[in-house]
Amino acid sequence: MLSLARTNTTLIGQWWWTVDRWILAALVLLIFLGILLIMAASPAVADQHHWSSFHFIKKHVAFLIPTFFILIGVSFLSLQNVKWFAVGLLGMSLLGLILTLLVGTEIKGATRWLEVGGFSLQPSEFVKPSFSVVCAWLFSQNQENSSFPGNLASIGLYLLVISLLILQPDLGMTGLISVMWFSQFFLAGLPLFWILSAAGCGVGGIFAAYFLFPHVTRRVDHFFHPDSGDKFGDRYQIHQSLDAFMSGGFIGKGPGEGTIKKYLPDAHADFIFAVAGEEFGMILCLLLIGVFAFILIRSFSRLFDENNMFVVLAVTGLVVQFGLQAVINMASTLNLMPTKGMTLPFISYGGSSMIAQAIGMGMVLALTRRRIGDYDRS
Repeated sequence: MLSLARTNTTLIGQWWWTVDRWILAALVLLIFLGILLIMAASPAVADQHHWSSFHFIKKHVAFLIPTFFILIGVSFLSLQNVKWFAVGLLGMSLLGLILTLLVGTEIKGATRWLEVGGFSLQPSEFVKPSFSVVCAWLFSQNQENSSFPGNLASIGLYLLVISLLILQPDLGMTGLISVMWFSQFFLAGLPLFWILSAAGCGVGGIFAAYFLFPHVTRRVDHFFHPDSGDKFGDRYQIHQSLDAFMSGGFIGKGPGEGTIKKYLPDAHADFIFAVAGEEFGMILCLLLIGVFAFILIRSFSRLFDENNMFVVLAVTGLVVQFGLQAVINMASTLNLMPTKGMTLPFISYGGSSMIAQAIGMGMVLALTRRRIGDYDRS
């Protein structure tokens, strides 16, 4: 029987005593809650398509198997291997973004998906973790060697990524990556000129998106003028979502007792938080918020005594995108911001999203491991 005592010098033993087991436990809890909510939400959606009631449940569990092994496997990587893994993944993701524009599948006016071997793949999901780590590497190299143009290289890479995303168009992912990248640049010592320039570009980008993209105009107008939305148009899911929260109350109606999910086309994906509110009440919603908050706080707390700038910047970028994506999903479900099709990490249905999140949080576990001696400081 394998012993995991502190004296265990095997690879698994060293991993177990250096990885943050609290973050790992919180992630496992999220995965478990995701299974619970998919079982509650997806049968109604499957019935709408005249599929088996267990259609999405089976696929979700099938995706969870590689997701779990990827999460654990990536957490074993050393700092140097995390860097090279991110470089390779980013290269493949950028190639995927280009192929998506050329041969991708158009859904709801956007081209974000590639059909690969019978599976739908969203390359932009894999850009998030890899881009965060590569930019952290560039920023940290710029600080260590002033002759290395790390900041300029990162700016060029950022412009390339958001250009490919805007062409899809995927403005939500563009905004998420922009906030993530700016947070890293800010920690890396962003000059005041760049801070003001970035703020101006951000404001300008919001106005440009409003006037250039009709679907953005429609969603923003309907957010500020709710009565202008068609009963069966953009406001439909929001109305149903809010009704679900009011129907659930504090303790919920009970597992499987929700009814509004039958009228929510994206109940298993973008609006799964509403299903949690109706069937399990405010109790489960607060638990979900608490678990996400715990992961963020715990991850940042691991950086307090960290002297490696690459680790600080990489973990910051990864955790910011993880937490911000959760906030965007919950806020749009609660009508606190215009709707944006973005999954709730590890909770919503979606293979690309789950695997990409597993890679990102696996990197967080790898980067926040307690490194003893110099064996992992490269």
